[in-house]
Amino acid sequence: MAISEKMRLFGRKSSWIRKMFEEGARMKAEFGADQVCDFSLGNPDLPPPPQFTEVIRRITVDERPGAHGYMPNGGYPWVKEALAARMSAEQGVTIAGSDMLMTCGAAGGLNVVFKALLNPGEEVILLAPYFVEYNFYLDNHGGVGRTVNTDGDFNLDLAAIEAAISARTKAIVINSPNNPTGQIYDAASLAALGELLETAGRRFGTVIYLIADEPYRKIVFDGSTVPGVMAAYRNSIVVSSYSKDLSLPGERIGYLAVHPEIDAKAELVDAMTLANRILGFVNAPALMQRVVAELQGVSVDTAIYARRRESFCSILREAGYRFSAPKGAFYIFPQSPLADDVAFIALLQEQRILAVPGVGFGAAGYFRLAFCVEDEVIRRSAEGFREAMARAKRLSV
Repeated sequence: MAISEKMRLFGRKSSWIRKMFEEGARMKAEFGADQVCDFSLGNPDLPPPPQFTEVIRRITVDERPGAHGYMPNGGYPWVKEALAARMSAEQGVTIAGSDMLMTCGAAGGLNVVFKALLNPGEEVILLAPYFVEYNFYLDNHGGVGRTVNTDGDFNLDLAAIEAAISARTKAIVINSPNNPTGQIYDAASLAALGELLETAGRRFGTVIYLIADEPYRKIVFDGSTVPGVMAAYRNSIVVSSYSKDLSLPGERIGYLAVHPEIDAKAELVDAMTLANRILGFVNAPALMQRVVAELQGVSVDTAIYARRRESFCSILREAGYRFSAPKGAFYIFPQSPLADDVAFIALLQEQRILAVPGVGFGAAGYFRLAFCVEDEVIRRSAEGFREAMARAKRLSV
């Protein structure tokens, strides 16, 4: 057999997002790109801010020796200092550059954290709906995902989280603004979660880490804000990237930060720095580190995403779909008109609309729509959404 049984199994379970993206490529080749409305992939379509172009042009002509050489595995110290200053304001605590690592995107950052923290068989709580590849990352390092549902509005269900915690619980991952729902967890909920984790840790004689995955932090709507988890809990770690707020997903540049008072901080940071190297990342891309250091506080024009959100929400409401308008990120997560969300996705495909079933995020009965697409794609989807809803109602009779 050419490949391992585990990879064969993972191939069958692999992300619905990628499956639908590949189906979209097939349909575009058959019908033409302008005849398909593809909302499957959260791939930012906005160009990077103009400041990015200015900075990268200047930096790429730097011919000093060592400009593209190895650096400390955790990243350039001066880059980390620049990021730490901005993160301190966001998190409400004073973060030093030594509390940070530069990583190969948020995905690389999460793998570094899990590698440093997990013993085989230890559990990490995942709040459904969640980004499906979290489970693959956990498996990389011997961890086990423990799924806990959020409440009916996709907010934290503290009672359910408490019930899921055991002596094997090593961490909980939260993603706010959330992919796929766009929900933002408020400060009071995070404070209550911090108290819960502190109490549970004392009960079991363990430390339970709060890991915040925050690549959508700057993409928020209607004046929403994203509270800092470090203000809520001492044993917290923030992982993020510039994939969404600078539209740089292909550059794989991210970072992580630990709370300045986290338990065994020096040992933990050393372990994560080692993990950055031995996982094969070695260090985050040198060029991109130098670029993002000069772009703190800069982001894409989120007003464009806000406009698309309003347009898409209007189309879906008029067609009779039930959903909550997202507070952040660039996804809408409506209820499926059919109990079988995969079956409804097939109805949408008949209308040449690509979406991702909620089962792919651990939340059957919903589907995800990514609105990081041109306005025209959203506008021409209206008739297809109406027809799919009408067909779903006929099937439900």
